[in-house]
Amino acid sequence: MACLSPSQFQKFQKEGFLVLEGFLSVDECEAMKQRIGEIVAEMDVPLHCRTEFSTQEEEQLQAQGSTDYFLSSGDKIRFFFEKGVFDKKGNFLVPPEKSINKIGHALHAHDPVFRSVTHSPKVQALVRSLGLQMPVVVQSMYIFKQPHFGGEVSPHQDASFLYTEPLGRVLGMWMALEDATLGNGCLWFIPGSHTSGVSRRMIRAPAGSGPGTSFLGSEPDRDSSLFVPTPVQRGALVLIHGEVVHKSEQNLSDHSRQAYTFHLMEAAGTVWSPENWLQPTAELPFPALYS
Repeated sequence: MACLSPSQFQKFQKEGFLVLEGFLSVDECEAMKQRIGEIVAEMDVPLHCRTEFSTQEEEQLQAQGSTDYFLSSGDKIRFFFEKGVFDKKGNFLVPPEKSINKIGHALHAHDPVFRSVTHSPKVQALVRSLGLQMPVVVQSMYIFKQPHFGGEVSPHQDASFLYTEPLGRVLGMWMALEDATLGNGCLWFIPGSHTSGVSRRMIRAPAGSGPGTSFLGSEPDRDSSLFVPTPVQRGALVLIHGEVVHKSEQNLSDHSRQAYTFHLMEAAGTVWSPENWLQPTAELPFPALYS
């Protein structure tokens, strides 16, 4: 089974991320890509819900913070789009399947293909070897990183959006379904940056009190030379500590960089912040990873 060796565990503890090449088979990657193709083909997004996804702070607050479509996506399968793919009326300027930035945030709960990958025996074994007692799945996303205009993701910590007390309880599982290269926007990390807390938090406003979200604190200017590129092959799993700083560049290549990613929280002795944008619902409490 996919258990971490002591040296891998140590490396993850020290650097805040770890690459496990060959975690998924080619067939597993293809099954997810095929299933997402079916989901996209059936996609029907009302005009008023056509949300462009951005990670630039001002745009992020404007586009997502004001939209229920984003804020209520925690227990649904919803579609988020790249910048510049709609005209003024919200009609597509490029083929819809080339326009999507990501699909989130509950593929793991509502789709049998993604549920079976998320809860697979090898994922469970890996997470047990990391010492998690009561992991729950808090969200999932399918990221497209489209050729030529897959947008950059600015430097951030996942715990800014998925905040817990104490910190250190959130783990990202990022699965490459296609090769992630320097050209098509692979992940970049600052090794060891997971040890100094969280520099900003995205806070959900109380219902009925104006804009949906705001930020507390801000991302510091980070020296770009601190970032280490992390290209991986199709089938790799990247473990991402909730507080490690990471980013990805725009995809200017001819090849997409599709990935499936989900976040776990160690629920034992942990408080999920009631101010996080994403909240468990009566319809979908955070599902336990272990079966």
